[in-house]
Amino acid sequence: MDEDKKLIGLDLSTASKDVIELLIEETIDDAIFEEIISVNKNRPDILNFLVEHPDTPDRIRQQLSHYVHLPVKKPEVAKGRKPPEERAQSILQRLQKLTVSERILLALRGNKEVRTMLLRDTNKEVVMTVLDNPKITETEIEILAKSRSVSDEVLRKITKKREWMKNYAIISSLVTNPKTPSGIAVKLVSELKTRDLAIIEKNRNVSEGVRAMAKKLVRARKAH
Repeated sequence: MDEDKKLIGLDLSTASKDVIELLIEETIDDAIFEEIISVNKNRPDILNFLVEHPDTPDRIRQQLSHYVHLPVKKPEVAKGRKPPEERAQSILQRLQKLTVSERILLALRGNKEVRTMLLRDTNKEVVMTVLDNPKITETEIEILAKSRSVSDEVLRKITKKREWMKNYAIISSLVTNPKTPSGIAVKLVSELKTRDLAIIEKNRNVSEGVRAMAKKLVRARKAH
């Protein structure tokens, strides 16, 4: 973990303005600003960029006054929130300009909108890194577990996190997702409630092994 943090710091110290803007956009986490400042004290262009950015909190802007040689003033015009479609397109366009290493950084640190887009990235390492983002929610994991467009490697990685596998909705989603490797899905069937097993044993979208296990468990539970 310490090595990971060191790598993240090195990445931020050379990160482009696009990466930094995507990290701070509408964030309420002062720690992100402080980390960016701490590793970019010798990059006046980045410091001035933070000073002028409307999303920079006043407290952080005052902190920046120690490093920049310009009057630190709050921007007179606050940045208005773009319509969702326009905002999403703007984020996507900026992401497409980034290198793989920059996208990996954002996969680990980005907000929900950034995470959602990076889960569709063509680079497998970027997609897998999104799952390591400490801000990712169980709701997002459930959506992933249901998705038929994600790779089986993503689904395998989900099953390896004990905390997520305590969530019934995630388990159910993995069992009923035909993209989940059959061996994993079959092992998870026993975690489901009888009423859900009765539905699964008739579900032609799941593997024969999953249906057979569901049927077997339903019969066994009824026998008791």
